[in-house]
Amino acid sequence: MIIGSGIGGISTIEEGVGILINRGPHRLSPFTVPRLMVNAVTGNISIRYGLTGPASAHATACASAGHAFGDAMRYMRSGTADVMIVGGAEGALTPLCLGAFMTMKALSTRNDEPEKASRPFDKDRDGFVLSEGAAMFVLETEAHAKARGATIHAELVGFGNSGDAGHITAPDAEGRGASRSMRWALDDAGLNPDQIGYVNAHGTSTPLGDKAEVAAVLGVFGDHARGSAGGTLLMSSTKSVHGHCLGASGAVEMIACLHAVHDGIIAPTLNLDNPDDGFDLDLVAQTARERQVHYAMNNTFGFGGHNVTLILGRYEG
Repeated sequence: MIIGSGIGGISTIEEGVGILINRGPHRLSPFTVPRLMVNAVTGNISIRYGLTGPASAHATACASAGHAFGDAMRYMRSGTADVMIVGGAEGALTPLCLGAFMTMKALSTRNDEPEKASRPFDKDRDGFVLSEGAAMFVLETEAHAKARGATIHAELVGFGNSGDAGHITAPDAEGRGASRSMRWALDDAGLNPDQIGYVNAHGTSTPLGDKAEVAAVLGVFGDHARGSAGGTLLMSSTKSVHGHCLGASGAVEMIACLHAVHDGIIAPTLNLDNPDDGFDLDLVAQTARERQVHYAMNNTFGFGGHNVTLILGRYEG
Protein backbone atom coordinates (compact mmCIF):
# COMPACT_ATOMS: atom_id res chain seq x y z
CA MET A 1 0.00 0.00 0.00
CA ILE A 2 1.02 3.58 -0.66
CA ILE A 3 -0.90 6.43 0.95
CA GLY A 4 -0.16 10.10 0.38
CA SER A 5 -0.51 12.95 2.88
CA GLY A 6 0.96 16.39 2.50
CA ILE A 7 1.06 17.40 6.15
CA GLY A 8 0.24 14.34 8.25
CA GLY A 9 -0.68 14.63 11.91
CA ILE A 10 -0.50 18.38 12.28
CA SER A 11 -3.28 18.43 14.91
CA THR A 12 -1.16 16.10 17.05
CA ILE A 13 1.79 18.46 16.73
CA GLU A 14 -0.29 21.47 17.75
CA GLU A 15 -1.73 19.63 20.72
CA GLY A 16 1.70 18.38 21.74
CA VAL A 17 3.28 21.84 21.65
CA GLY A 18 0.54 23.16 23.95
CA ILE A 19 1.10 20.34 26.45
CA LEU A 20 4.88 20.78 26.27
CA ILE A 21 4.70 24.50 27.02
CA ASN A 22 1.99 24.39 29.68
CA ARG A 23 2.57 21.05 31.42
CA GLY A 24 6.06 19.87 30.50
CA PRO A 25 7.49 17.05 28.37
CA HIS A 26 6.56 14.27 30.77
CA ARG A 27 2.87 14.93 30.11
CA LEU A 28 3.19 14.28 26.39
CA SER A 29 1.34 11.23 25.12
CA PRO A 30 3.54 8.26 24.16
CA PHE A 31 1.41 8.09 21.03
CA THR A 32 2.50 11.55 19.87
CA VAL A 33 5.08 10.36 17.35
CA PRO A 34 2.98 7.47 15.94
CA ARG A 35 0.10 9.89 15.44
CA LEU A 36 2.05 12.70 13.77
CA MET A 37 4.00 10.56 11.26
CA VAL A 38 3.01 11.05 7.63
CA ASN A 39 3.38 7.29 7.14
CA ALA A 40 1.03 6.45 10.05
CA VAL A 41 -1.89 5.79 7.69
CA THR A 42 0.13 3.32 5.65
CA GLY A 43 1.41 1.61 8.79
CA ASN A 44 -2.00 1.26 10.38
CA ILE A 45 -3.61 -0.10 7.21
CA SER A 46 -0.77 -2.60 6.88
CA ILE A 47 -1.27 -3.79 10.46
CA ARG A 48 -5.06 -3.87 10.20
CA TYR A 49 -5.17 -6.04 7.08
CA GLY A 50 -1.88 -7.94 7.32
CA LEU A 51 -0.43 -6.43 4.15
CA THR A 52 3.24 -7.36 4.00
CA GLY A 53 4.18 -6.28 0.46
CA PRO A 54 5.60 -2.92 -0.64
CA ALA A 55 4.54 -0.18 1.78
CA SER A 56 5.41 3.49 1.72
CA ALA A 57 4.03 7.00 2.07
CA HIS A 58 4.37 10.08 -0.13
CA ALA A 59 4.57 13.62 1.21
CA THR A 60 4.86 15.82 -1.86
CA ALA A 61 2.36 18.47 -0.78
CA CYS A 62 -0.78 18.50 -2.94
CA ALA A 63 0.74 15.95 -5.34
CA SER A 64 1.09 13.29 -2.63
CA ALA A 65 -1.81 11.01 -3.57
CA GLY A 66 -0.96 11.32 -7.25
CA HIS A 67 2.56 10.06 -6.62
CA ALA A 68 1.08 7.20 -4.60
CA PHE A 69 -1.00 6.03 -7.57
CA GLY A 70 1.95 6.30 -9.95
CA ASP A 71 4.34 4.33 -7.77
CA ALA A 72 1.74 1.65 -7.08
CA MET A 73 1.17 1.21 -10.81
CA ARG A 74 4.90 0.82 -11.36
CA TYR A 75 5.14 -1.87 -8.67
CA MET A 76 2.35 -3.79 -10.36
CA ARG A 77 3.78 -3.39 -13.86
CA SER A 78 7.10 -4.77 -12.63
CA GLY A 79 5.42 -7.84 -11.13
CA THR A 80 6.34 -6.89 -7.55
CA ALA A 81 2.70 -6.81 -6.45
CA ASP A 82 -0.66 -8.03 -7.74
CA VAL A 83 -2.81 -5.88 -5.45
CA MET A 84 -2.16 -2.54 -3.76
CA ILE A 85 -4.23 -0.20 -1.64
CA VAL A 86 -3.55 3.36 -2.74
CA GLY A 87 -4.95 6.77 -1.93
CA GLY A 88 -4.57 9.89 0.14
CA ALA A 89 -5.69 11.31 3.47
CA GLU A 90 -5.46 14.78 4.97
CA GLY A 91 -6.78 16.35 8.15
CA ALA A 92 -5.25 19.83 8.26
CA LEU A 93 -8.11 22.11 9.31
CA THR A 94 -6.21 23.43 12.31
CA PRO A 95 -5.47 26.96 13.58
CA LEU A 96 -1.80 26.66 12.60
CA CYS A 97 -2.50 25.54 9.03
CA LEU A 98 -5.26 28.05 8.47
CA GLY A 99 -3.13 30.84 9.89
CA ALA A 100 -0.07 29.84 7.88
CA PHE A 101 -1.93 29.61 4.57
CA MET A 102 -3.64 32.89 5.41
CA THR A 103 -0.38 34.76 5.89
CA MET A 104 0.82 33.35 2.55
CA LYS A 105 -2.31 34.94 1.04
CA ALA A 106 -3.21 31.55 -0.43
CA LEU A 107 -6.74 31.41 1.02
CA SER A 108 -9.89 33.05 -0.25
CA THR A 109 -11.12 35.94 1.89
CA ARG A 110 -14.71 35.76 0.62
CA ASN A 111 -16.02 35.21 4.15
CA ASP A 112 -19.31 37.01 3.52
CA GLU A 113 -20.24 34.38 0.88
CA PRO A 114 -18.37 31.22 1.88
CA GLU A 115 -20.39 29.03 -0.48
CA LYS A 116 -18.98 31.08 -3.38
CA ALA A 117 -15.40 31.33 -2.12
CA SER A 118 -13.97 28.44 -4.14
CA ARG A 119 -14.29 29.60 -7.75
CA PRO A 120 -11.60 28.09 -9.97
CA PHE A 121 -10.93 29.84 -13.29
CA ASP A 122 -13.27 32.73 -12.45
CA LYS A 123 -12.06 36.32 -12.80
CA ASP A 124 -12.94 36.99 -9.16
CA ARG A 125 -11.09 34.03 -7.66
CA ASP A 126 -8.85 35.02 -4.78
CA GLY A 127 -7.52 31.81 -3.25
CA PHE A 128 -8.46 28.31 -2.21
CA VAL A 129 -10.75 26.95 0.50
CA LEU A 130 -8.97 24.54 2.82
CA SER A 131 -10.77 21.24 3.41
CA GLU A 132 -10.18 17.73 4.70
CA GLY A 133 -10.74 14.42 2.98
CA ALA A 134 -9.60 10.93 2.14
CA ALA A 135 -10.14 8.39 -0.61
CA MET A 136 -8.78 4.88 -1.02
CA PHE A 137 -8.71 2.54 -4.02
CA VAL A 138 -7.83 -1.08 -4.62
CA LEU A 139 -5.50 -1.38 -7.61
CA GLU A 140 -4.81 -4.82 -8.98
CA THR A 141 -3.67 -6.49 -12.14
CA GLU A 142 -6.35 -7.46 -14.60
CA ALA A 143 -5.53 -11.14 -14.23
CA HIS A 144 -5.80 -11.03 -10.45
CA ALA A 145 -9.07 -9.09 -10.53
CA LYS A 146 -10.64 -11.53 -12.98
CA ALA A 147 -9.43 -14.54 -10.99
CA ARG A 148 -11.25 -13.37 -7.86
CA GLY A 149 -14.36 -12.21 -9.72
CA ALA A 150 -13.88 -8.55 -8.89
CA THR A 151 -15.92 -5.76 -10.49
CA ILE A 152 -13.45 -3.71 -12.53
CA HIS A 153 -14.50 -0.07 -12.60
CA ALA A 154 -11.73 1.46 -14.73
CA GLU A 155 -8.13 1.02 -15.81
CA LEU A 156 -5.16 3.16 -14.74
CA VAL A 157 -3.17 3.53 -17.95
CA GLY A 158 -0.76 6.45 -17.61
CA PHE A 159 1.44 8.30 -15.13
CA GLY A 160 3.71 11.30 -15.55
CA ASN A 161 5.48 13.49 -13.02
CA SER A 162 7.89 16.40 -13.19
CA GLY A 163 9.48 19.20 -11.21
CA ASP A 164 9.22 22.92 -11.95
CA ALA A 165 12.63 23.68 -10.41
CA GLY A 166 11.53 27.27 -10.06
CA HIS A 167 9.86 28.50 -6.86
CA ILE A 168 9.00 26.73 -3.62
CA THR A 169 5.33 27.78 -3.74
CA ALA A 170 4.53 29.55 -7.03
CA PRO A 171 3.96 27.47 -10.17
CA ASP A 172 5.90 28.02 -13.35
CA ALA A 173 4.00 30.92 -14.92
CA GLU A 174 3.88 29.27 -18.35
CA GLY A 175 2.99 25.85 -16.97
CA ARG A 176 6.07 24.17 -18.43
CA GLY A 177 6.43 21.62 -15.63
CA ALA A 178 2.73 20.78 -15.78
CA SER A 179 3.00 20.39 -19.57
CA ARG A 180 5.85 17.91 -19.19
CA SER A 181 3.87 15.91 -16.65
CA MET A 182 0.85 15.68 -18.99
CA ARG A 183 2.92 14.81 -22.05
CA TRP A 184 4.81 12.09 -20.20
CA ALA A 185 1.54 10.61 -18.92
CA LEU A 186 0.21 10.54 -22.48
CA ASP A 187 3.43 8.88 -23.67
CA ASP A 188 3.23 6.36 -20.82
CA ALA A 189 -0.33 5.46 -21.82
CA GLY A 190 0.45 5.42 -25.55
CA LEU A 191 -2.26 7.98 -26.23
CA ASN A 192 -2.64 11.06 -28.39
CA PRO A 193 -3.96 14.27 -26.79
CA ASP A 194 -7.22 14.12 -28.75
CA GLN A 195 -8.07 10.78 -27.11
CA ILE A 196 -8.54 12.47 -23.72
CA GLY A 197 -12.16 13.48 -23.18
CA TYR A 198 -11.97 15.03 -19.73
CA VAL A 199 -9.35 16.69 -17.53
CA ASN A 200 -9.91 16.98 -13.80
CA ALA A 201 -7.85 20.09 -13.19
CA HIS A 202 -5.78 20.82 -10.14
CA GLY A 203 -7.70 24.12 -10.26
CA THR A 204 -7.24 25.48 -6.75
CA SER A 205 -8.89 28.87 -7.39
CA THR A 206 -5.65 30.81 -6.96
CA PRO A 207 -4.85 33.57 -9.48
CA LEU A 208 -1.43 32.18 -10.45
CA GLY A 209 -2.16 28.46 -10.28
CA ASP A 210 -5.25 28.43 -12.46
CA LYS A 211 -3.61 30.61 -15.10
CA ALA A 212 -0.53 28.40 -15.29
CA GLU A 213 -2.61 25.24 -15.58
CA VAL A 214 -4.79 26.64 -18.37
CA ALA A 215 -1.65 27.66 -20.26
CA ALA A 216 -0.25 24.15 -19.83
CA VAL A 217 -3.44 22.40 -20.96
CA LEU A 218 -3.80 24.63 -24.03
CA GLY A 219 -0.15 24.01 -24.85
CA VAL A 220 -0.52 20.23 -24.65
CA PHE A 221 -3.96 19.80 -26.23
CA GLY A 222 -4.03 22.66 -28.74
CA ASP A 223 -7.23 22.98 -30.75
CA HIS A 224 -8.69 19.87 -29.06
CA ALA A 225 -8.99 22.07 -25.95
CA ARG A 226 -9.76 25.47 -27.48
CA GLY A 227 -13.44 26.35 -27.47
CA SER A 228 -12.87 28.97 -30.18
CA ALA A 229 -11.53 26.21 -32.45
CA GLY A 230 -14.40 23.84 -31.75
CA GLY A 231 -12.41 21.75 -29.30
CA THR A 232 -14.31 19.00 -27.50
CA LEU A 233 -12.11 18.55 -24.42
CA LEU A 234 -13.92 19.12 -21.12
CA MET A 235 -12.07 20.34 -18.03
CA SER A 236 -13.42 21.09 -14.57
CA SER A 237 -12.19 21.63 -11.04
CA THR A 238 -14.10 19.73 -8.38
CA LYS A 239 -12.33 21.80 -5.73
CA SER A 240 -15.15 24.24 -6.39
CA VAL A 241 -17.36 21.62 -4.69
CA HIS A 242 -15.19 20.00 -2.01
CA GLY A 243 -12.43 22.52 -1.43
CA HIS A 244 -8.71 21.77 -1.39
CA CYS A 245 -7.81 18.75 0.72
CA LEU A 246 -4.08 19.12 0.01
CA GLY A 247 -2.29 15.76 -0.15
CA ALA A 248 -5.54 13.82 -0.52
CA SER A 249 -6.63 15.80 -3.58
CA GLY A 250 -5.38 13.38 -6.21
CA ALA A 251 -7.29 10.48 -4.66
CA VAL A 252 -10.51 12.41 -3.98
CA GLU A 253 -10.50 13.78 -7.53
CA MET A 254 -9.79 10.34 -8.99
CA ILE A 255 -13.37 9.51 -7.96
CA ALA A 256 -14.61 12.20 -10.35
CA CYS A 257 -12.42 10.77 -13.11
CA LEU A 258 -13.78 7.30 -12.44
CA HIS A 259 -17.37 8.50 -12.77
CA ALA A 260 -16.43 10.29 -16.00
CA VAL A 261 -15.14 7.15 -17.72
CA HIS A 262 -17.45 4.62 -16.07
CA ASP A 263 -20.74 6.54 -15.92
CA GLY A 264 -20.34 9.34 -18.43
CA ILE A 265 -20.87 12.02 -15.77
CA ILE A 266 -18.60 15.07 -15.90
CA ALA A 267 -18.42 16.95 -12.61
CA PRO A 268 -18.92 20.73 -12.84
CA THR A 269 -16.87 23.77 -11.91
CA LEU A 270 -19.14 25.64 -9.52
CA ASN A 271 -19.11 29.43 -9.09
CA LEU A 272 -17.65 29.94 -12.56
CA ASP A 273 -19.60 33.09 -13.46
CA ASN A 274 -16.98 34.89 -15.56
CA PRO A 275 -14.04 32.87 -16.90
CA ASP A 276 -10.77 34.78 -16.82
CA ASP A 277 -9.40 36.29 -20.02
CA GLY A 278 -7.76 33.75 -22.29
CA PHE A 279 -9.32 30.72 -20.59
CA ASP A 280 -10.53 29.38 -23.93
CA LEU A 281 -11.76 25.96 -22.75
CA ASP A 282 -15.04 24.27 -21.91
CA LEU A 283 -14.78 24.40 -18.12
CA VAL A 284 -18.17 22.73 -17.45
CA ALA A 285 -19.49 25.78 -15.64
CA GLN A 286 -22.06 25.40 -12.87
CA THR A 287 -23.79 22.16 -13.93
CA ALA A 288 -22.64 18.57 -14.38
CA ARG A 289 -22.59 17.26 -17.93
CA GLU A 290 -23.39 13.87 -19.39
CA ARG A 291 -20.89 12.73 -22.00
CA GLN A 292 -19.27 9.40 -22.77
CA VAL A 293 -15.48 9.72 -22.51
CA HIS A 294 -12.98 6.92 -22.93
CA TYR A 295 -10.05 8.51 -21.10
CA ALA A 296 -9.87 11.03 -18.25
CA MET A 297 -6.77 12.88 -17.04
CA ASN A 298 -6.19 13.85 -13.41
CA ASN A 299 -3.76 16.68 -12.61
CA THR A 300 -2.35 17.35 -9.14
CA PHE A 301 0.36 19.95 -8.54
CA GLY A 302 2.05 20.73 -5.23
CA PHE A 303 4.25 23.25 -3.46
CA GLY A 304 7.87 22.48 -4.17
CA GLY A 305 7.15 22.38 -7.89
CA HIS A 306 5.76 18.82 -7.89
CA ASN A 307 3.53 17.92 -10.85
CA VAL A 308 1.66 14.63 -11.26
CA THR A 309 -0.66 13.51 -14.04
CA LEU A 310 -2.64 10.27 -14.07
CA ILE A 311 -4.79 8.88 -16.89
CA LEU A 312 -7.77 6.66 -16.22
CA GLY A 313 -9.45 4.67 -18.99
CA ARG A 314 -12.81 2.98 -19.43
CA TYR A 315 -12.47 -0.77 -18.90
CA GLU A 316 -13.76 -2.80 -21.80
CA GLY A 317 -12.16 -6.17 -21.09
